Amino acid sequence: MKNAFLHGNLDDEVYMDIPPGYTRLTKTKIVCKLERALYGLKQSPQAWFGQFSSVMRKYGYCQSNSDHTLFLKHRQSKVTALIVYVDDMIITGDDAEEISRLQEQLSIKFEMKNLGGLKYFLGIEVARSKKGIFISQRKYVLNLLMKVGLLKCKPVDMPIVQNHRLGEYSNQVSADKVRYQRLVGKLIYLSHTRPDIAYVVSVVS
Repeated sequence: MKNAFLHGNLDDEVYMDIPPGYTRLTKTKIVCKLERALYGLKQSPQAWFGQFSSVMRKYGYCQSNSDHTLFLKHRQSKVTALIVYVDDMIITGDDAEEISRLQEQLSIKFEMKNLGGLKYFLGIEVARSKKGIFISQRKYVLNLLMKVGLLKCKPVDMPIVQNHRLGEYSNQVSADKVRYQRLVGKLIYLSHTRPDIAYVVSVVS
Protein backbone atom coordinates (compact mmCIF):
# COMPACT_ATOMS: atom_id res chain seq x y z
CA MET A 1 0.00 0.00 0.00
CA LYS A 2 1.42 3.39 -0.98
CA ASN A 3 0.83 6.46 1.23
CA ALA A 4 -1.37 4.42 3.58
CA PHE A 5 -1.72 7.04 6.34
CA LEU A 6 -2.96 9.67 3.88
CA HIS A 7 -6.14 7.63 3.35
CA GLY A 8 -7.40 8.01 6.93
CA ASN A 9 -10.29 10.31 7.85
CA LEU A 10 -9.96 12.18 11.15
CA ASP A 11 -12.78 11.95 13.69
CA ASP A 12 -11.17 14.47 16.08
CA GLU A 13 -10.50 18.13 15.39
CA VAL A 14 -6.76 18.46 14.76
CA TYR A 15 -4.91 21.73 14.10
CA MET A 16 -1.34 22.38 12.97
CA ASP A 17 0.91 25.38 12.42
CA ILE A 18 0.89 26.81 8.93
CA PRO A 19 3.50 25.29 6.57
CA PRO A 20 6.85 27.09 6.08
CA GLY A 21 6.75 29.68 3.28
CA TYR A 22 3.09 30.58 3.81
CA THR A 23 2.67 34.37 4.08
CA ARG A 24 0.34 35.71 6.75
CA LEU A 25 -2.01 38.44 5.53
CA THR A 26 -2.85 39.49 9.06
CA LYS A 27 -0.95 39.72 12.33
CA THR A 28 -3.28 37.24 14.04
CA LYS A 29 -2.09 33.69 14.72
CA ILE A 30 -3.24 31.39 11.91
CA VAL A 31 -3.45 27.60 12.11
CA CYS A 32 -4.61 24.91 9.70
CA LYS A 33 -7.46 22.53 10.49
CA LEU A 34 -6.67 19.07 9.13
CA GLU A 35 -9.38 17.33 7.11
CA ARG A 36 -7.30 14.17 6.50
CA ALA A 37 -4.56 12.32 8.36
CA LEU A 38 -0.86 13.05 7.78
CA TYR A 39 2.31 11.03 8.42
CA GLY A 40 3.70 11.76 11.88
CA LEU A 41 0.27 12.47 13.37
CA LYS A 42 -0.46 10.16 16.31
CA GLN A 43 -4.07 9.66 15.10
CA SER A 44 -2.92 8.56 11.61
CA PRO A 45 -2.46 4.79 12.18
CA GLN A 46 -5.89 4.45 13.81
CA ALA A 47 -7.57 6.62 11.15
CA TRP A 48 -5.97 4.59 8.34
CA PHE A 49 -6.87 1.22 9.89
CA GLY A 50 -10.46 2.37 10.50
CA GLN A 51 -10.75 3.36 6.85
CA PHE A 52 -9.21 0.08 5.64
CA SER A 53 -11.44 -2.05 7.92
CA SER A 54 -14.51 -0.24 6.62
CA VAL A 55 -13.51 -0.99 3.01
CA MET A 56 -12.87 -4.67 3.79
CA ARG A 57 -16.29 -5.04 5.46
CA LYS A 58 -17.87 -3.41 2.39
CA TYR A 59 -16.23 -6.14 0.27
CA GLY A 60 -17.88 -8.83 2.46
CA TYR A 61 -14.94 -9.66 4.74
CA CYS A 62 -15.29 -10.37 8.47
CA GLN A 63 -12.71 -9.15 10.95
CA SER A 64 -11.27 -11.91 13.15
CA ASN A 65 -12.01 -11.60 16.88
CA SER A 66 -8.67 -13.15 17.85
CA ASP A 67 -6.57 -10.92 15.55
CA HIS A 68 -8.13 -7.65 14.36
CA THR A 69 -5.62 -7.34 11.52
CA LEU A 70 -6.97 -10.55 9.94
CA PHE A 71 -9.93 -10.40 7.53
CA LEU A 72 -11.72 -13.53 6.25
CA LYS A 73 -14.29 -14.28 3.57
CA HIS A 74 -15.98 -17.65 3.04
CA ARG A 75 -17.52 -18.33 -0.36
CA GLN A 76 -18.72 -21.67 -1.77
CA SER A 77 -16.78 -23.68 0.86
CA LYS A 78 -13.61 -21.73 -0.03
CA VAL A 79 -11.83 -19.16 2.09
CA THR A 80 -9.82 -16.01 1.38
CA ALA A 81 -7.72 -14.37 4.08
CA LEU A 82 -6.02 -10.98 4.24
CA ILE A 83 -3.71 -9.94 7.04
CA VAL A 84 -2.37 -6.40 7.24
CA TYR A 85 0.54 -4.85 9.14
CA VAL A 86 0.52 -1.05 8.81
CA ASP A 87 0.81 -0.77 5.00
CA ASP A 88 1.99 -4.31 4.14
CA MET A 89 -0.48 -7.12 3.54
CA ILE A 90 -0.69 -10.79 2.63
CA ILE A 91 -3.64 -12.17 0.66
CA THR A 92 -3.99 -15.96 0.64
CA GLY A 93 -6.55 -18.75 0.46
CA ASP A 94 -7.96 -21.40 -1.88
CA ASP A 95 -10.33 -19.10 -3.79
CA ALA A 96 -8.23 -17.84 -6.72
CA GLU A 97 -11.18 -15.96 -8.24
CA GLU A 98 -11.87 -14.04 -5.01
CA ILE A 99 -8.16 -13.26 -4.47
CA SER A 100 -7.96 -11.78 -7.98
CA ARG A 101 -11.17 -9.77 -7.42
CA LEU A 102 -9.96 -8.43 -4.05
CA GLN A 103 -6.62 -7.33 -5.52
CA GLU A 104 -8.47 -5.50 -8.29
CA GLN A 105 -10.92 -3.83 -5.86
CA LEU A 106 -8.14 -2.70 -3.52
CA SER A 107 -6.03 -1.31 -6.38
CA ILE A 108 -9.02 0.80 -7.50
CA LYS A 109 -9.65 2.12 -3.99
CA PHE A 110 -5.99 2.58 -2.94
CA GLU A 111 -2.63 2.87 -4.67
CA MET A 112 -1.19 -0.64 -4.40
CA LYS A 113 1.87 -2.55 -5.54
CA ASN A 114 1.70 -6.32 -5.98
CA LEU A 115 5.04 -7.86 -4.99
CA GLY A 116 4.08 -11.34 -6.25
CA GLY A 117 4.47 -14.57 -4.31
CA LEU A 118 5.33 -14.22 -0.63
CA LYS A 119 9.07 -14.52 0.05
CA TYR A 120 9.72 -12.31 3.10
CA PHE A 121 7.34 -10.69 5.59
CA LEU A 122 8.14 -9.05 8.95
CA GLY A 123 11.39 -10.97 9.46
CA ILE A 124 9.94 -14.30 8.31
CA GLU A 125 11.34 -15.97 5.18
CA VAL A 126 8.96 -18.13 3.15
CA ALA A 127 10.09 -20.90 0.77
CA ARG A 128 7.92 -23.27 -1.26
CA SER A 129 8.62 -26.76 -2.54
CA LYS A 130 6.64 -29.86 -3.58
CA LYS A 131 6.70 -30.93 0.07
CA GLY A 132 4.95 -27.74 1.21
CA ILE A 133 5.72 -24.31 2.62
CA PHE A 134 8.77 -23.75 4.82
CA ILE A 135 9.10 -20.68 7.04
CA SER A 136 12.22 -19.58 8.89
CA GLN A 137 13.72 -16.53 10.57
CA ARG A 138 17.37 -17.20 9.69
CA LYS A 139 18.14 -13.60 8.65
CA TYR A 140 16.26 -12.30 11.72
CA VAL A 141 18.39 -14.54 14.00
CA LEU A 142 21.68 -13.51 12.37
CA ASN A 143 20.79 -9.80 12.74
CA LEU A 144 19.82 -10.40 16.38
CA LEU A 145 23.07 -12.26 17.15
CA MET A 146 25.09 -9.50 15.47
CA LYS A 147 23.34 -6.80 17.55
CA VAL A 148 24.12 -8.56 20.85
CA GLY A 149 27.66 -9.58 19.81
CA LEU A 150 27.04 -13.35 19.86
CA LEU A 151 27.65 -14.28 16.21
CA LYS A 152 30.34 -16.81 17.24
CA CYS A 153 28.18 -18.56 19.84
CA LYS A 154 27.56 -22.32 19.55
CA PRO A 155 24.04 -23.82 19.45
CA VAL A 156 22.85 -26.24 22.15
CA ASP A 157 20.08 -28.83 22.04
CA MET A 158 18.60 -27.73 25.37
CA PRO A 159 18.94 -23.97 26.00
CA ILE A 160 17.98 -24.29 29.70
CA VAL A 161 17.31 -27.02 32.25
CA GLN A 162 13.70 -27.49 33.35
CA ASN A 163 12.50 -25.69 36.50
CA HIS A 164 15.55 -23.40 36.44
CA ARG A 165 15.06 -20.33 38.59
CA LEU A 166 16.77 -17.04 37.85
CA GLY A 167 18.48 -15.51 40.86
CA GLU A 168 20.08 -12.26 41.91
CA TYR A 169 23.65 -12.09 43.16
CA SER A 170 25.17 -9.50 45.49
CA ASN A 171 28.02 -8.66 43.07
CA GLN A 172 25.75 -8.67 40.01
CA VAL A 173 26.02 -5.82 37.53
CA SER A 174 22.53 -4.50 36.85
CA ALA A 175 21.27 -4.96 33.29
CA ASP A 176 20.05 -2.21 31.00
CA LYS A 177 16.30 -2.66 31.52
CA VAL A 178 15.20 -1.18 28.17
CA ARG A 179 17.77 -3.20 26.20
CA TYR A 180 16.78 -6.39 28.07
CA GLN A 181 13.06 -5.87 27.40
CA ARG A 182 13.75 -5.15 23.72
CA LEU A 183 15.79 -8.37 23.43
CA VAL A 184 13.11 -10.45 25.16
CA GLY A 185 10.51 -9.00 22.78
CA LYS A 186 12.64 -10.09 19.80
CA LEU A 187 12.99 -13.58 21.29
CA ILE A 188 9.23 -13.84 21.81
CA TYR A 189 8.75 -13.02 18.11
CA LEU A 190 11.43 -15.59 17.18
CA SER A 191 9.64 -18.34 19.12
CA HIS A 192 6.85 -18.32 16.48
CA THR A 193 9.11 -20.32 14.16
CA ARG A 194 11.32 -21.76 16.92
CA PRO A 195 9.02 -23.47 19.45
CA ASP A 196 12.11 -25.19 20.92
CA ILE A 197 13.08 -21.90 22.63
CA ALA A 198 9.55 -21.13 23.92
CA TYR A 199 10.26 -22.43 27.44
CA VAL A 200 13.50 -20.50 27.96
CA VAL A 201 11.92 -17.36 26.50
CA SER A 202 9.04 -17.66 28.96
CA VAL A 203 11.58 -17.88 31.83
CA VAL A 204 13.59 -14.80 30.79
CA SER A 205 10.44 -12.81 30.06
